[in-house]
Amino acid sequence: MTDPTGPLKGLRIFDLTRVLAGPTCAQMLADLGADVIKIERPGSGDDTRGFAPPFMANTKESAYFVGVNRNKRSVTLDIGQKEGQDIALKLIAQCDILVENFKVGALAKYGLGYEQLHARFPRLIYCSITGFGQTGPYAPRPGYDSLIQGMGGVMSLTGEPDGLPQKVGVPVADLFAGLYGCIGILAALRHRDLTGQGQQIDIGMLDTHVAWLANQGMNYLATGENPPRLGNQHPNIVPYQVFPTEDGHMVLSVGNDPTFKRFCEAFELTHLLEDERFATNAARVSNRQLVTDTLTPVMQQHPTSWWIERLEALKIGCGPINKLSEVFSDPHVVARDMVLEMAHSSGQTVKVIANPVKLSETPPNYRLAPPLLGEHTDSVLSERLGLDADTISGLREKGII
Repeated sequence: MTDPTGPLKGLRIFDLTRVLAGPTCAQMLADLGADVIKIERPGSGDDTRGFAPPFMANTKESAYFVGVNRNKRSVTLDIGQKEGQDIALKLIAQCDILVENFKVGALAKYGLGYEQLHARFPRLIYCSITGFGQTGPYAPRPGYDSLIQGMGGVMSLTGEPDGLPQKVGVPVADLFAGLYGCIGILAALRHRDLTGQGQQIDIGMLDTHVAWLANQGMNYLATGENPPRLGNQHPNIVPYQVFPTEDGHMVLSVGNDPTFKRFCEAFELTHLLEDERFATNAARVSNRQLVTDTLTPVMQQHPTSWWIERLEALKIGCGPINKLSEVFSDPHVVARDMVLEMAHSSGQTVKVIANPVKLSETPPNYRLAPPLLGEHTDSVLSERLGLDADTISGLREKGII
């Protein structure tokens, strides 16, 4: 393990999260230099250790787990037992932040609820990530990404107009909750530095989902009308969508009227500029099907590469629709170092997706590969609590660790 160099160096985090939203939050903090102790159930660990196949090549580690658990030290601890709770409290006493995604109120029965810990450790920042937050009629419910996407509205906006509602192909509700949790923690750290006072961050996945409805949410608030599904079209800009080409499909993003003028002038479509139905973006939005029907045969005249070469020269937004094999081999993605290899304790090298935050002076660093279950139990208990080998062995025999 190399020493952390990121801006959060010196911060200690007690990580009681599992699956995706919470681990995403904790990994971001870990990448930025925080020392994260990930608490896992003895014998089974984080649920995502079993979310497989696929496994990482030549290991027993699921790709899902490996994706959001680097730079953490895994400690197995049964917080359902009194001795486990005592160990947890001793470790928390040395920590700045606790992150958890248990059901509302579940940790209180172990003496680890916010009010209980705040009374003992007033400087502790306590981040709770749940499906629906700590208050409100849905607070007791479990939260899962797909149901949040359904309840939060994005599924009603996603998919073809005459097709079924669709969820986004990656678990965005989980990911946004984790990232908003991270933002809340950083804000709470600033407050604690100024006042010495810790606090609870209450992150509800449904809240964060509503927050990122963005322009579509605002379209509803402005009109009182439910936005329709538009497939791959933009609700407020036309043409800004997927078009078929001679050999596939591509994205054309014409963001404003001057860009549409350049597009028409470059490809012998100036007659469209004289048609009031095409003259302004507002007119094109009102006549989106006409615009689509008019441009589709034009776009189908040439292959995707032909269009991208010419559109990029004109500084008109465009791009291919890449498969993941093309994403990870893209020269720009490669140049931005978005994939890295880490030496794993299995003896293998594992590939992970890098942290996208580029800091000029204190960049993320990659100290620890995603851990084996309980890999650091002995070293953490020895280092942090001063427990000797016999004591640790006794805890293991009792199933505490």
